[in-house]
Amino acid sequence: MSRTWPLLVLLACLGLWLAASYGVRYGLMEDARWVGLCSVPGEVWQCQVRSLLGLGIHFQVIAWAALGLALVAQLVPRRAGWWLAVLGLVFGLPALVLYTASIAVFAVVLAGLRLVRRSSVA
Repeated sequence: MSRTWPLLVLLACLGLWLAASYGVRYGLMEDARWVGLCSVPGEVWQCQVRSLLGLGIHFQVIAWAALGLALVAQLVPRRAGWWLAVLGLVFGLPALVLYTASIAVFAVVLAGLRLVRRSSVA
């Protein structure tokens, strides 16, 4: 198996994850139907998810988690650091889409740099 095959699979999965993040943003967070439905107290589980996601966005939890993972990935050697960078991207892409781009852009750049860095052999 060539070395580029896992990278292509990773890029395809990250593209799907980015599309899903946009789906959450425009389908759940900004859709006027959910705004009206969730204004009335009820037991709709989508409203609870929307509320918790709104709190996470407000306190920038996703963006700070992505930045923390990307920073730690810079320090951890070999495969573990690579996987931490992937996890940083998994948190960073939704943070870019969900209103916390000022912090998440640094996390995505750092995680991307860690992914392309060549690991030491020793």
